[in-house]
Amino acid sequence: MIFSRAGLVWAAGVLAYLVAVTQRTTFGVAGLEATDRFGATASQLSVFTVVQLLVYAGLQVPVGVLVDRWGPRTLIVAGGVLMALGQAQLAFADSVGAGIVGRLFVGAGDATTFISVLRLLPAWFEPRRIPVLTQWTGIIGQLGQVVSVIPFVALLSGVGWQPAFLSAAALSVVAVVLSVSVIRDSPVAGSERRSQTLRETGTSLAEAWKQPGTRLGLWSHFTIQFPGTVFVLMWGYPYLVRAEKVGEGAASALMTLFVAVGIACGPLLGRYVGRHPLRRSTMVLSIAGLMAAAWLAVLLYPGPAPLPLLTLLVVALAVGGPGSMIAFDFARTFNPAARMGTATGIVNIGGFMASLLTMFVIGIVLDLLLAGGYSRGDLYALTSFRLAMAVQLVVLATGATAVVIARGRVRRRMAEQGVVVPPLRDALARERRLRRQRKAARRQDG
Repeated sequence: MIFSRAGLVWAAGVLAYLVAVTQRTTFGVAGLEATDRFGATASQLSVFTVVQLLVYAGLQVPVGVLVDRWGPRTLIVAGGVLMALGQAQLAFADSVGAGIVGRLFVGAGDATTFISVLRLLPAWFEPRRIPVLTQWTGIIGQLGQVVSVIPFVALLSGVGWQPAFLSAAALSVVAVVLSVSVIRDSPVAGSERRSQTLRETGTSLAEAWKQPGTRLGLWSHFTIQFPGTVFVLMWGYPYLVRAEKVGEGAASALMTLFVAVGIACGPLLGRYVGRHPLRRSTMVLSIAGLMAAAWLAVLLYPGPAPLPLLTLLVVALAVGGPGSMIAFDFARTFNPAARMGTATGIVNIGGFMASLLTMFVIGIVLDLLLAGGYSRGDLYALTSFRLAMAVQLVVLATGATAVVIARGRVRRRMAEQGVVVPPLRDALARERRLRRQRKAARRQDG
């Protein structure tokens, strides 16, 4: 497939997304250096990423409209240019304000990429392959985190702030060149573009929001995407190094493990969704419970948590990445193709809004504890950092409650259409029967 025209287009799009994830996550691993460079407090430091994610989340629906009007290739190229400019600006920035401007450009460029790459798939591939390719797009794109935690951290430590961020900007330039050279919106030029009037856009947005399945997707993304995003983009690396004292090498290894677990879990979750389409929200709530239990175990541990417990925490958080892709499946199955982009944009807002809110509040809590002398002069003291990170449990509980409420509305709508979700025990019993029947059939064939 990778040597076909469609495969090359998809590969170039995925590379652009991988680079976007790299640009998104570089500041998270540079938090300690940024504190020294800008003389920033914890809440000021969190503003960098909060601004980036606020721009990203705010542009999701507009980008969905622009992709339909201008085509995904144009949006991918524009995003790459914006991210290159943003990283170059950050490389030369010497104040908090100048640095925030750079992250604003990075957030705007990042916002255009994922939706645009997903928009390429229906034009180039047959429908039955799109769910699998969507999952692999997300999985491969997350390898950008490895780029930020290994080669980027090495550059940052070895040659300093400015060369490291200029090198990151150069990656986006490469992605732009490849996108211009390889990506086309469809096999037939211009056939996938469709202009919408302002009235049509407003109607599509209203209809997508009124659909309970869209809101279930939004809250699912809100609930299980943000813990991993907060950990990787902002507070995970400082927490591991300064609070838990695991060392920079071990922290980088744990960040890399985060990506590896996400890659491994993606196909498994995709298979689950395919086999149990009526149990998608159950998986979302299960993942939320897993992450809450892992954080409670770490936060309540007396003294610094041992490395195996921190490893379990990273594994639990990593499942949320591919798990959050279930939210896009809600958008796909509960909305017609005509408003798929709008519904996807609405869903994609959820996790990033939760992420930016949580990151900012964690920074505020750390500053308040520091001002009160609670951390005894160390901004990243273990106890103060654990209290701040506990904010995530409140957000998880809020999201899980919203998922349960939205699921109830979806199931009532489904019941009106004659689709009844059986009790979980009945579904499990049915699965066991089918498994026994398949084994019996294989024995007979053998």
